[in-house]
Amino acid sequence: MKLPLNGKVMLPLLAAFVFVGCIRWTETSKPEVTEFAPALKEEKIDEPTAPSGDSFKVKFETSKGDVIVQVHPEWAPLGAAHFKKLVEAGLYDEARFFRVVPGFMAQFGIAADPKLQAQFRDAVIQDDPVKVSNKRGKVTFATSGPNSRSTQLFINYGDNSRLDGQGFSPFGEVISGMEYVDAIESKHGETPDQGMLQAKGNEYLKAKFPDLDYIKKATIIVEEPAMTPITPAPAAVMKLEAEMKPETSPTTEATPAADAKPAEEMPAEKKPTDPAPAETTPAAEPAPAATAEPAMKKEEPTSQPEETKPVPTGDTPATDKPAETPPTPVEP
Repeated sequence: MKLPLNGKVMLPLLAAFVFVGCIRWTETSKPEVTEFAPALKEEKIDEPTAPSGDSFKVKFETSKGDVIVQVHPEWAPLGAAHFKKLVEAGLYDEARFFRVVPGFMAQFGIAADPKLQAQFRDAVIQDDPVKVSNKRGKVTFATSGPNSRSTQLFINYGDNSRLDGQGFSPFGEVISGMEYVDAIESKHGETPDQGMLQAKGNEYLKAKFPDLDYIKKATIIVEEPAMTPITPAPAAVMKLEAEMKPETSPTTEATPAADAKPAEEMPAEKKPTDPAPAETTPAAEPAPAATAEPAMKKEEPTSQPEETKPVPTGDTPATDKPAETPPTPVEP
């Protein structure tokens, strides 16, 4: 049985198909927001990475003198990379040593400008496993609990290995200028209020504690790569030596021997002129003494000297000839 398809029937059916198609298209075109939510959440925690062998040095120009810190990423990769980022951002420039306990540690790392400090205060990083003990000169992040390292650091004055078990992981050490660290002003101890310092920065410290020592500037030391000396090839060395060696000629630079006599003092014997013999004989063989004429023997004293050349001499080579247990460094 066939149903008549008139306009009244077709229009509602067509409208229904269009409506269903629009709904399906709208659902398939929506972005999957849930896939991006974890990424947005993870951006709040800064987890830098650094190669274990990428060691570098940082110079702190302090009010006492220059202090050089050698950073060892293999000790604490996350801490080393985060510290480098903070130095490059200028966070430690003009920062005060606001908590100094003799025999224990010197703490610093709250920016002079509260606005700059606010940018990094919540950018905490995860903990690094403790691989090196907190001994004298070691540089470590202060914490307020697990996975809470942000900007504050401390330099150990003595053997604080008791901090190792609490998760304080050193990432560097002072290799020069520890005497200036020892001389940092400590009379205010732990008196400065960290909350006020976070809110007002150096404005608070300069008004209440104007004699605190501080870091003028922190910079990463850029070292030039060592130049490898180029060893010339043997052939090139021989050619260079030949060019540097003075040329000598036996005919122009030769000197006569010390015992050689002048040419006029060494007359050469001149043999008498003999008449040609009747028989053919070798020219080098002298004629018999019996056939020589007597008159020719008297001319022997008047012989003429022959010219002689000087004897060359070789070049002579030159011959060449702690006390009470202090508190733990924590952030507020």
